[in-house]
Amino acid sequence: MSFTSTENYIVADDLGLAVNAAVTLEKPLLLKGEPGTGKTRLAEELAASLGVPLIRWQIKSTTKAQQGLYEYDAVSRLRDSQLGSDKVHDIANYIKPGKLWQAFTAPERPVLLIDEIDKADIEFPNDLLHELDQMEFHVYETGEQVRAEHRPIVIITSNNEKELPDAFLRRCFFHYIKFPDADTLAQIVQVHYPDIRKNLLTTALEVFFDLRAVPNLKKKPSTSELIDWLKLLLAEDIAPAELQKTDGLMPMFGALLKNEQDVQLVEKLAFMSRRKTS
Repeated sequence: MSFTSTENYIVADDLGLAVNAAVTLEKPLLLKGEPGTGKTRLAEELAASLGVPLIRWQIKSTTKAQQGLYEYDAVSRLRDSQLGSDKVHDIANYIKPGKLWQAFTAPERPVLLIDEIDKADIEFPNDLLHELDQMEFHVYETGEQVRAEHRPIVIITSNNEKELPDAFLRRCFFHYIKFPDADTLAQIVQVHYPDIRKNLLTTALEVFFDLRAVPNLKKKPSTSELIDWLKLLLAEDIAPAELQKTDGLMPMFGALLKNEQDVQLVEKLAFMSRRKTS
């Protein structure tokens, strides 16, 4: 297969090569990068472009690896036993397949997205080593061995909140999604707003990249925040000249700046700039 840009998603050449390499090697593709650089969206677009199901496992701080395989509902079985239900004679009635089980038994080769793996505890990736490597696992309650009928394409995302174990990294094909340059970002914007005026887009990108370059900014605005900001600029019909004013914050700054420290920092820099030019 060869994964390239779609109507709705711009793929940099190095990212397309990484996807194709991971599929060829039959290894999970581990994607790292700033939040908002399209890691999750890549899995969605890959599944759509191949016309296959997307199975998404959203990881939280409380997620355990076992939940991805299956969960045994012992409480329901005890309750049914007390009520005299015939269901209790078949323990399989109380086994709930997890996302890996669903991916392994899908009727066609799916894309399995393990999203934000770094949110879980440090042992989580190690607990999935065998299952992701061998594409099988054992169900102890029933004695069943679940094997992948069609090896899924596995996409794993991380926001770099914590380091992942070396043993896990060795089993993945790694790619870091660099923040898009101005030309690529312009292409991404035009996918969302094909009729945007060129002078507005050019000016907005200049303001956006100047903001990202501000030293000590706690949270740099991402691609998704740029898209939101431009949507507001278009909705309010804000002229490019309004974005170039240096006497305060840019219009609709709440779409780009996400905490009070960054707002105060940018306000201070704008104030200092006014004093220099006055």
